[in-house]
Formats: sequence, C-alpha cells, structure tokens
Amino acid sequence: MALVRENAKFDAAGYLAWEAEQPNRNEYIAGEVFAMVGVRLSHNVATGNLYNALRNALRGSPCRVYIESVKTRVEAADCFFYPDVVVTCDARDCATPDYISHPLLVVEVLSETTAAFDRGDKFAAYRKLESLQEYVLVDLPAKRLEIFRRNAEQHWVLYEYFDGDEIDFASLSLKLPVATVLEDTEEIADLPAQQA
Repeated sequence: MALVRENAKFDAAGYLAWEAEQPNRNEYIAGEVFAMVGVRLSHNVATGNLYNALRNALRGSPCRVYIESVKTRVEAADCFFYPDVVVTCDARDCATPDYISHPLLVVEVLSETTAAFDRGDKFAAYRKLESLQEYVLVDLPAKRLEIFRRNAEQHWVLYEYFDGDEIDFASLSLKLPVATVLEDTEEIADLPAQQA
C-alpha cells in the first residue's frame, strides 16, 4: 500500500467529514491527508487470513476484529490510520461509529513502499495509545511476523515468528500457526513452474 500526499489541510473533524464523502481511503496525519493506493494480492490474502483466524477465535467474546476499512484514531498524535487488521475489546469503541480509539492489537502487512513508515513514524504514533498491547508487522517476503509487545514496565519488546512457528498473541490469550497467516500468499513469480 502506498501513501500519496493530497493537497488538503484539515483538523480531525474536517477530515472525518471529508473522508466520509471519498470513494477511496485516506489516512490523516497532523492536518495532512494521504491517499491509500493499491496492494498486492498476497497482501490482501494475508490480511484476510489473519482477520478470519482472529474473528473465529474471538467469536462470542467482547472483542471485535476489523479489517482494512475501519479507521483507528490516535488522538495524542493527531492521526487516523487504516490498519490492515485491528482488534478492540473496549466498549468505548462502540460509541464512535466512524473509528475506534482503544485498540488492543494492531496489524500492518508490510509493503516495499510503506515498510519504513510502518516501522517508524506510524509505530511511534501507535505507541501513544494507552490501550495498545501488541503491534504486529507481517513481512511476507521474509515469511516472518514481528510482534512488538508492551511489557509491565511499558517497554516494547520484539518477538519474531517464522513459518513453522506458532504466533503468541498474548494480549488475546491466543496462539495461531504462522502458516495460517501465510496460506496462499505466494506470488505467482515465486511458485514452481508446474503450479504457475
């Protein structure tokens, strides 16, 4: 997913009103708007795989899982992002139908154009959310998931999981095989000739 700068300046309320009229998704960062464009098929599949696995595991709980088109507000950083997958277990998020503000877990599937932003400034903004316990980065070419988990001292600790491992989503008391997330994410160029 690439970010394309739009020529617009808004406050948060103005952005929400403008965004409701737009045909495509746009993220908001401190008054500036960035259009979200294009993803690879593998990105979409990995996002769907993780959403389905989390949704099935959390069915019947107070937690809700959202995918791609639900905004997450980071008020302390004056941002609205569209995470690939986000989980909230906070009833306060039912009071804002256009976005959530108290996620427990956020997932971003990395792309070449957004990886540095997802690891850097976006993660710095997300860390300002007191509710956030885990920030997950899915690196499809490396077949790796990185989970940054907030510990008791409020430090973020990195845990890496590779194909064949079982991911520990500690904030949800849930474990999933990495293979569940990676299923069917091979690009055609990566498949053996007889399968392509």
